[in-house]
Amino acid sequence: MIVADGLTDDIHRSDVAVVLGSKVNPNGTPSPRLQARLGRALELYKNGWTPRILVSGGTGVEGVPEGTAMKRWLVSQGVPETAIIVDDQGVDTRATARNTAVLMRAHNLHSAIVVSQYFHISRTKLAFAQEGLTGVGSAHPDYFEARDLYSIAREVPGYVGYLAQR
Repeated sequence: MIVADGLTDDIHRSDVAVVLGSKVNPNGTPSPRLQARLGRALELYKNGWTPRILVSGGTGVEGVPEGTAMKRWLVSQGVPETAIIVDDQGVDTRATARNTAVLMRAHNLHSAIVVSQYFHISRTKLAFAQEGLTGVGSAHPDYFEARDLYSIAREVPGYVGYLAQR
């Protein structure tokens, strides 16, 4: 069910697309996985599904804040800085959901589409709902890796754990 949910995009006009972070290269550029997520959000933005993009992630061992790196990439693709909201404190899915709820209220935003890998969508939507963000849409990039098999298996207990936390 997690895979089917994640592969079934739920795209509707929304105030903001929320891109969850992933690895940033040591030179500050997004990894291929993260670039795929950003590309999907860019597509939503350019096609008029959302006028804003919120990028959320922490700082990994590379020492580069993911949110900042994501913003740089989006700006290089023509997205105005004023259309991007940065959360460099989204160290995990729960933190991203919590921070997004605060930032959406601060910016008077009421609807969102989460953008992440397909196997991560269900847990992300659950975390957002637990933070009071209901009716959240979703979109995934067409990016697949062999490690997705591990990630899918990891999401099952992750999802159950999120259910148990609230």
